[in-house]
Amino acid sequence: MSKSLENKEFGVKQIARLANVSIATVDRVLHNRKGVSEATKKRINDIIKEFDYKPNIIASRLASKKVSKYAVLIPSSTETDFWEAPLSGIDRAAKALKQYGIVVLKFFFDLNDKQSFLKQVDLILEEAVDGLLVAPSFVEEAIQLTTRCNERKIPYVFINSDVPGQNSVCYIGPHLFCSGYQAAQLMDFAVKTGKVLLINVSKELDQYHHLLRKEEGFRAYFEKNNKKLQILKLDIKQTDSSSIEDALDKVFSEQKGIEGVFVTNSRVSAVAHYFERKSIVKVLIGYDFLKENIKYLELGIIQFLICQKPEEQGYRGIMTLHRYTDLHERRIEDQFMPIDIVTKENYRFYHN
Repeated sequence: MSKSLENKEFGVKQIARLANVSIATVDRVLHNRKGVSEATKKRINDIIKEFDYKPNIIASRLASKKVSKYAVLIPSSTETDFWEAPLSGIDRAAKALKQYGIVVLKFFFDLNDKQSFLKQVDLILEEAVDGLLVAPSFVEEAIQLTTRCNERKIPYVFINSDVPGQNSVCYIGPHLFCSGYQAAQLMDFAVKTGKVLLINVSKELDQYHHLLRKEEGFRAYFEKNNKKLQILKLDIKQTDSSSIEDALDKVFSEQKGIEGVFVTNSRVSAVAHYFERKSIVKVLIGYDFLKENIKYLELGIIQFLICQKPEEQGYRGIMTLHRYTDLHERRIEDQFMPIDIVTKENYRFYHN
């Protein structure tokens, strides 16, 4: 039986008495603050280990009435409703943590406007937040944000896509390369000969590194396993329906023998809509469990949707900030979402 169980009253006062130091010194050690010699720190930590002491951080927060502010910076859901799911998870986590004095502030940027991202960053930093959950859709702008956060010692968590080499607490989302690799495997099952068309639909394509990493995984699979299929690529930078239709008209008139299409994001419904209007039958693979995508899955126009638990990403993102800033956990690993394959046959049993 541990000594902590033998003495339920054991706490900071007892540690201070056994270590012959003040309660304030014990508090500094518990919260990794400076101003304590290594010898004293070791003596206190040895006592903590011997008595298996675990501070009741939640009780301390309630007693202190401290308020922590987390900011969330994600795209608005005006152009695609994908971001409604992470927002739902964020709201669920905020509701659970509200009783502990944690406030979640939400900021939204336009996926088609990098400057809107930077404007929201300015507003966030004016709030003096304790932590930040961010979807780093634009690489250079995200690095500007992380640089400013590092200067202010504001911890941040990435969701949905990562920016390698930054000092984030962790990344929560799909393994992008493996996601693209999985899409290629599905395509290989369905298409044996001919051409495969890979489509990126994004106005800010050069900045959408997460689409490009999916593309890398897709190409890597065929390079390793099936070099017979020819991979074509189409970048569509104007996301309105008429521009997408014009781009698809052009590629299908110029390229004969396309048997499969892989769309690297949730805008696969735009391609499905084109297929429906033109009565085109091809293998079509894309992303995300959205109403419009599910409609075309039901119709058999989309064969596979790859899903990545966006609601869970939002929930885990806020909870991870809580673990890091309030519970003082420091070894938090990246959290990769499962690569779920949704079909016409199983979509009724799937939840984001």
